[in-house]
Amino acid sequence: MSDFIPTREDAMTLLKKYNTKQGLIKHALAVEAVMGHFAKKFNEDEEMWRIIGLVHDLDYEMFPEQHCQKSIEIFKEHNWPQNYIRAVVSHGWGICTDVKPESLLEKTLYAIDELTGLVASAALVRPSKSILDIKTKSVKKKWKDKRFAAGVNREVIQKGANLLDMELSEMITETILGMRTAAKEIGLQGNL
Repeated sequence: MSDFIPTREDAMTLLKKYNTKQGLIKHALAVEAVMGHFAKKFNEDEEMWRIIGLVHDLDYEMFPEQHCQKSIEIFKEHNWPQNYIRAVVSHGWGICTDVKPESLLEKTLYAIDELTGLVASAALVRPSKSILDIKTKSVKKKWKDKRFAAGVNREVIQKGANLLDMELSEMITETILGMRTAAKEIGLQGNL
């Protein structure tokens, strides 16, 4: 058992060691921002939630076939706490792991990971190309069009909303608000 508590700097160093693609780094920053937003909303440990959001896809670029599994090894090599590791692994529940999200943090990460992709895609097709003026109803309209952002697993998002006992519209709204706090970093400030 380690007493090591990772900082954002530790998380960012690890993220950039295993990820070079800007799209993946922007996704990590988006999930970090949304996790921070939800942590505040739920009165939870914002720093921990943000760090887990930042590293949730740590192994995805280099080890896509071993997604979530390779992260376990990497985190253990760096003495990361077990609860951080479990949270990261649980976001792949039913896809690449059988670790079911149980804590509020785990359920939130599971719910919003795919959703940030849908919201970002919906923002990018707007004339403004911005997260700052997008509305929930615009995202819900895109949600219904299965060809739009076809890679986004809507079933996982809905399952996540159910785990959180949250209406889809509310989850979309809160995700947008979280992403707005990192609009510039995630490339969604647009031309407003």
